[in-house]
Amino acid sequence: MIQNILFVTSEVYPFIKTGGLGDVSASLPIALKALGHDIRILLPAYKGILEKLRQDKHNLETVLSFELEGKTIHLLETQLPNTQVCVYLIDYPSLYDRNGTPYLDEWGNDWNDNAWRFHLLSKTANEIAMNRTGLNWRPDIMHANDWPSGLSCALLNQEINRPAMVFTIHNLAHRGIFPEPIFHDIGLDASLWNMHELEFHGQFSFIKGGLVFADRVNTVSPTYAQEIQTPQFGFGLNELLHHRRERLSGILNGIDTDEWDPAKDKFIKQNYSFKSIAKKTVNKQAVQEFFNLPIQKKNQKKVLLLGIVARLADQKGIDLLLHALPELTQMPIQLAILGSGDHWLEAQLQQWAERFPKKMGLYIGYDEALSHQIEAGCDAFLMPSHFEPCGLNQLYSLRYGSIPIVNKVGGLADTVVHASTENINNKTATGIVFDYQQQEKLSDAILYSLELFHQEKIWNGLIKTAMQQEFSWQLSAEKYQSLYQQAIQDSKEKQKDL
Repeated sequence: MIQNILFVTSEVYPFIKTGGLGDVSASLPIALKALGHDIRILLPAYKGILEKLRQDKHNLETVLSFELEGKTIHLLETQLPNTQVCVYLIDYPSLYDRNGTPYLDEWGNDWNDNAWRFHLLSKTANEIAMNRTGLNWRPDIMHANDWPSGLSCALLNQEINRPAMVFTIHNLAHRGIFPEPIFHDIGLDASLWNMHELEFHGQFSFIKGGLVFADRVNTVSPTYAQEIQTPQFGFGLNELLHHRRERLSGILNGIDTDEWDPAKDKFIKQNYSFKSIAKKTVNKQAVQEFFNLPIQKKNQKKVLLLGIVARLADQKGIDLLLHALPELTQMPIQLAILGSGDHWLEAQLQQWAERFPKKMGLYIGYDEALSHQIEAGCDAFLMPSHFEPCGLNQLYSLRYGSIPIVNKVGGLADTVVHASTENINNKTATGIVFDYQQQEKLSDAILYSLELFHQEKIWNGLIKTAMQQEFSWQLSAEKYQSLYQQAIQDSKEKQKDL
C-alpha cells in the first residue's frame, strides 16, 4: 500500500552529515520513493545547508510561513540532488543560522540551546503531521530518527486521530539529556515529567520520547536490537527497551550502491570489479603515495595495508588500536587512517604516526574522496568498535573487496562472516571477526589476517565472496514498508482503546 511518510531527522547527506544518520536519511527515503511512497524529509535549515544550496543554485523556495508558539516559522522546500524526494527545511535563523555542526559549536562544545533547537524540529514535525501548517498534506506515518526528533513522538502521542509513529535508534549512546529547568522552559506538558515518560534520573531525555511513545521502535541491526536490552549496551534505558521488546526490532541499513561502486567510483584511481581484482593494486599504491608510505618492490614480501575511516572516539575502538600498536608496528603492515574526534586520541595517533612514518599515515579531518580511495586501496579495513549499531564502512569494505576486520558487536556481527576454516571451505567467509568480550585481541585478529593475506588463493576467494554480497537499500526499504504497516495497525488499536 502506498503511504505518505514524514521523515524527521537532524541531518541528511549531502546537505549535512556528521555520521551514519546522514547517509541513512538520504538513502532510505530514496529507496522508499522508488517503491512509490510519498516521502518528505524534514530537518532544520542550518546555515551551511542554505549557503550550499544557494551557491550551487539549487532549487529552493519558501512554501509557507506559519506561527508556532509566538514564532514565525518559514518552511523552505527543495529536493535531494538528482531525485524527486522532497525536503522541507525549517527556517528560523536565531536557532539555526550559525557555524559549527548540528550539535556542536566551532570549538566542539554542545550548543547551549540544543534543547530549543530540536524541540522546534519536533514541534514543527507535529504540526505537519496533524496537517496544521497549510501544506494540505497529511502523513500516514511519522518516522522520527534519534534523539533530536524524539520529542516529536511524545508530542504527537497527545493528539487525537494522529498518524502512526516509527522511531529509529541509530546510536543509543546519544540520548539528548537536559536539566529539569529546561523541560519547563521549552514548554513541555508537566504530565510528561515522570520516570515512565520523559524524566531520566532527575533530568529529562529527548530519546525517551521516541522509545516510550512510538508505535514501533527499531534500530539499525538485529543484534543491536538485542544488545540495547542489556545493561552493557543500554545506557540506562535497557529496562525500558526490554519492556517494549514486543514493539522493538532491527533492520540492517543498506548502502547507496551507486555512490559506493568500485566499478564506476569517480573518486578512486582505478575502477575494478570482483572479476578484475588485480586492478585494486593501483588504488593501494595511490593510498600509499598519499600517506607517504613505502611501496614495496616486486621482489619484496607483500605488506598488508590496513585502512581506517572513523570518528576518533572511544566507541570506535581507537583505544584498542592504540593498545595494539606496539605489536602492530613490528608486523609487515601499514596503516592509513582518516578521521577526527577526541583531541587526546588524535594526539596519541599523531605521536605514533610521527614515530613510525613508514608504518602509519594519518589524516586528521574528513575528506569524502579520500574515504573512497582508502576503501578501494586498503587490503583490509579495521573496525574494532566497542559497539556498533549497524556500521556502514564494513559494508563499503565488503563491496570494495577490502576485507573487514571487526569486533563481534551489533551490525558488524550481522554483516561479516568470519574466515574460519569451515567458512573458507564453503565459500561464505567475508572477513575476520574477533570477540573482545571473550578476551580475543585485535592484534591476534590482524596476525591471522596476515596469515590469510599471504595465501593468495584464499585471500582472493575472500575478496570475491565479499564483493558479491548484497546490501542495497531495496531489501531494507521493503522491511521498513512492513514495519510501517505494523505501526499503523498498532496505532489504530492503541487509539481505539483511548
